[in-house]
Amino acid sequence: MPVPPGELELTRFPEDAREQLRAWDAADEYLLRHLDDGSERAGLLGRVVVLGDRWGALTTSLALTGAYVTQISDSFLGQQATAANLVRNGHSEPEVVLASTAEDFGAEFGSDVGARLPAPIDVLLVRVPKSLALLEDQLWRLRPFVGPQTRIVGAGMVAEIHTSTLQAFERILGPTRTSLAVRKARLLFCEPDSALPRGENPWPLTYQLPDGIGVASGHSVVNYAGTFSADHLDIGTRLFLQHLPSRSDTARVVDLGCGNGVVGLAAALASPKASVTFVDESYQALASARATFEAAFPPGTREAEFRAGDGMDGFEPGSVDLVLNNPPFHSHQATTDATAWRMFTGSRAALRRGGELWVVGNRHLGYHLKLKRLFGNCEVVGSNPKFVVLRAVRR
Repeated sequence: MPVPPGELELTRFPEDAREQLRAWDAADEYLLRHLDDGSERAGLLGRVVVLGDRWGALTTSLALTGAYVTQISDSFLGQQATAANLVRNGHSEPEVVLASTAEDFGAEFGSDVGARLPAPIDVLLVRVPKSLALLEDQLWRLRPFVGPQTRIVGAGMVAEIHTSTLQAFERILGPTRTSLAVRKARLLFCEPDSALPRGENPWPLTYQLPDGIGVASGHSVVNYAGTFSADHLDIGTRLFLQHLPSRSDTARVVDLGCGNGVVGLAAALASPKASVTFVDESYQALASARATFEAAFPPGTREAEFRAGDGMDGFEPGSVDLVLNNPPFHSHQATTDATAWRMFTGSRAALRRGGELWVVGNRHLGYHLKLKRLFGNCEVVGSNPKFVVLRAVRR
């Protein structure tokens, strides 16, 4: 990546030689070139907060210029990529703080990270996320750390920046304008306005599950901003819930790519003796899953585990009885089946003999072919015109 302070070697996480996706894009380059301007460089001597850095391109470049950077990310994979890219480019000083969007910006964030992030923030850099809700939530939560002198610059591809994006900045932080487009990327410049009404962050949202979907019918689902299908039950998950298996024994069940946790909740309700582990690479999703589970099982009444991770990494071979999976097929703007394939191969390795992987997905994705290739078998358990529920057994 040819940006200040020089050519950087950057990769995504996990590294996959078969994937030709870069760890940066034109929006990252545009923002870093802007910050290298003489009039802008002085502000980087203070505390810099980078929100939504995809794979660490912004954080790595700024850290190598000597800035004191705090990265706030919703992505476990993005944080792992950042840590690896810092080391790969020779940055060994512990001046970079990697924080998650799920941290309490008021208390925990203000105390634990506060020694390195005094209010107000000197520079706030925002890589515009795909989810407008996540952007709004994070701006509301960071607003107490923004002062009149805070420099706020956003960046995104033209396809990611809409009128609603500018309106979110203006409603929460202050007047906002855009730059000219360069290589299909734009910058946003926001001037903090302390006179804006305080307002209220509407997240998280809670809704009640409908009847007719099995044991989870009528239960509450809690959704933090940025979680998939945050304000309603999507049709793929609805189909999945109608066909989930139940276990009478002390099975170990994994809700892989758990999102708001509704599938894992249904597994826990259907199998009272099972131990359930929720896994996702999104910190917002894990916060949602925990809140959803605790709405049905108050703390102390039923145990569950919540893991931020890359698929089934960290599970011992042969240690799992059942994996329930609704795999994503997008990585930001790219369409890819690499994540689904890692989830499937990781599940096969973690399952005991006779263990099962249940998958819901769009018909056109052809997951049955991948599962047959990997497991030697695949059964269609349920279907509708758009989705299929598949079952593969480790033999």
